[in-house]
Amino acid sequence: LAHAKQMQALDLIPQIAAEFKKEFGRDSGGLIKTYQTEDAETIVIALGSVLGTIKDTVDDLRAEGVKVGVLGITSYRPFPISAIRDATAHAKRIVVIEKCFAVGIGGIVSRDVRSAVRNRPQPVLTVVAGLGGRAITKASVHQLLLDAIADKLELLTFLDLDWAVVNRVLEREKTQRRSGPVAEGILRDMGTVSSPKA
Repeated sequence: LAHAKQMQALDLIPQIAAEFKKEFGRDSGGLIKTYQTEDAETIVIALGSVLGTIKDTVDDLRAEGVKVGVLGITSYRPFPISAIRDATAHAKRIVVIEKCFAVGIGGIVSRDVRSAVRNRPQPVLTVVAGLGGRAITKASVHQLLLDAIADKLELLTFLDLDWAVVNRVLEREKTQRRSGPVAEGILRDMGTVSSPKA
């Protein structure tokens, strides 16, 4: 029953959004919001507050002649599979920028986007950003999208991650063969806390 109601919502949400716009003259959400996607070869998918930064970056890239657009997911459940599939049909690549990361599987939003565009040749690239509360800047998104367009991104990328710190932790874990106080080790590597006295 709960699933059936969610599937009914896929039809009702756009109807209610249209009624809201007619009554109040502005958008209330709907399932998705697109920006500059009509001719976009690269479509960035995201949700939440990062969309403003991405839209500003898209404007800058468009001024440089780069065909890129944004698709914002405004209804995550029920997941708008058909709307995403239709809006990305012509894109050469899809870049999902997300703040959620499920250890052992990767990006949560990306997994759902991949299911929406399955059986298509478009790569769906996952970019995990904003880990640890880091700001997601226009400069970082700009370079990220240039790398995506040049096919330089891996299927999973961590934006602005300090790999030197991460690699030190991984090396320490490999040599000590125990999990230990990882956070304390990272803080020590960064010089935030001092090493314990012997």
